[in-house]
Amino acid sequence: MTFKDLLIKPELIDALQVQNITQPTQIQCKVAKPVFDGRDVIACSSTGSGKTLAYLLPVLSSVDLSENTLQALVLVPTQELASQVNKQIQLLFDNMHSDAHTLMLIGDGNITRQIESLKIKPVIAVATPSRAAQLIRMKKLKVHNVKTLILDEADKLMDKTYLESIIFIRKSLMKRTQVLLFSASISNKTIKQANTITYNPVIYELSKENKELIPKTIKHIFIISDRRERIETLRKIAKAVNSDKTMIFINTKYDLEESLQKLQYHNYNVAALAGNIDKQSKKKAVEDFQNGRLQYLLATDVAARGLQIDHVSTVINVNLPEEPTEYLHRAGRCGRNNEQGLCISIITENELNKIKKYQKAFNINIVQKRLYNGKIVSK
Repeated sequence: MTFKDLLIKPELIDALQVQNITQPTQIQCKVAKPVFDGRDVIACSSTGSGKTLAYLLPVLSSVDLSENTLQALVLVPTQELASQVNKQIQLLFDNMHSDAHTLMLIGDGNITRQIESLKIKPVIAVATPSRAAQLIRMKKLKVHNVKTLILDEADKLMDKTYLESIIFIRKSLMKRTQVLLFSASISNKTIKQANTITYNPVIYELSKENKELIPKTIKHIFIISDRRERIETLRKIAKAVNSDKTMIFINTKYDLEESLQKLQYHNYNVAALAGNIDKQSKKKAVEDFQNGRLQYLLATDVAARGLQIDHVSTVINVNLPEEPTEYLHRAGRCGRNNEQGLCISIITENELNKIKKYQKAFNINIVQKRLYNGKIVSK
């Protein structure tokens, strides 16, 4: 199918071509019609499959860009994701040569400036739930004309941290407002909770349809290490692979700090993201990594949520994730857009069963390797 077949506006198709996007992905093909039909949708598709454009293209094709009123609201769990979605919308508007406005409303931002910026009357806004709810309560964010509410990273947004704000926002909208939920992984619990804000939703779980959760361009390997030697093993792996852009996932802040110190001591070009890092440092680290000024980026799953970084060639798991589906999120950081990717997991002997479960659940082959003379070789 083509974007024209999906009934995407011609000017939006032209804007996509400026970004060298010429063919819709599977999730974009699947959800376009029900979104155009006004149906509520719950869509689950793997990281890097084009979920953001899957909801933006039909929504932006449906809104009246000449009407200076808020017609669509995107809710996201993190500032980073808000920034990336907002930039994508603005890029589409710019490439369409449209005067329509988008606006980002986040909890960490100055609320007075955000209230002032609402005077530009955006047609779409991207917000964190608490800030959107706060502005609605203050009667500063006018939502009476919102035709579509989108929840991006819905599995996170439907947990107890955000749920109260989400329900309040939904009740503030028109009864007939369309609700779209998108995520890389959606549990049965999330689907059940989504019933409180949706009406007879269409549910797409492409991962179950395809049994192809992770791009085939990604090679998966694991290396067994003593638990106490994980950080040193990480250092040796990083040196052996020496890829241009490597994301390193670590489960705890303590291990993250230790890994950072070890790599910095050995003069690796590295920075770290953790929940307690200040906003400016996090922004600089992400930008430096994105632009190639930084070779290694350490992160916890929480800190990395919502980050969209291109051309990551290698992912290293210092610890296996707590939740199996997080392996999908992590591995999916590399091997995007048909590029080659490498996902390396450092495990203990006791974690071999987890590797077997991943292979079966995700339909992938994870090959055992070892370190020898500074190289990664076959077992």
